[in-house]
Amino acid sequence: MFIDNLALMLINLVAGFFLLACYMYFGVDEANQRRWAPGFAVVGIIGIATGLHTIFVWPLPSSFNIVFGQLELIFGTLFLIASIAIAFGWDILTVGVYALFGGIAALLAGIRFIAAGLTTSPVLSGVGFILSGLAGIALPFVLWLRANPTIRLIFAILLVIVALIWAFIGYEAFWAHITEFAKWTPLTLRR
Repeated sequence: MFIDNLALMLINLVAGFFLLACYMYFGVDEANQRRWAPGFAVVGIIGIATGLHTIFVWPLPSSFNIVFGQLELIFGTLFLIASIAIAFGWDILTVGVYALFGGIAALLAGIRFIAAGLTTSPVLSGVGFILSGLAGIALPFVLWLRANPTIRLIFAILLVIVALIWAFIGYEAFWAHITEFAKWTPLTLRR
């Protein structure tokens, strides 16, 4: 069955990057870490579900399934594991180390998006992936240096910028998909 969940995936990125920005600036040193776990879990569950669907069903045109599906799956898994770690009081530095490698993949995807002219807005999408990648690459270092509020503030600003880029792309996709799929019917209802 055809389901284009790209807008949902992008909006999930927005929520995740914004939540991470708030956590890194306000919550990383807070005594009650557990209150952050539910928000991280929501982002994680949606990311895993949509990422798995995209990599197995291929509902998007061309290589977008690879880039969006695989990176959303990594993103979602990182958030779900971080939520579990936070709930149990575990250090999330190793989650950040894994994010570094996902960040490298996102950085490469961004460069490739711009070079190949992918999507209707390749530069904005590419910059979104590049900045997302840089955030993933920086995360373990920021977690390691979390006692420095200036580093956390700069990182939180980067995350908010990334969230705003994905918000522009994601909400535009959501808006467009409402009319683009207005007359689409599933195979089971076609005559």
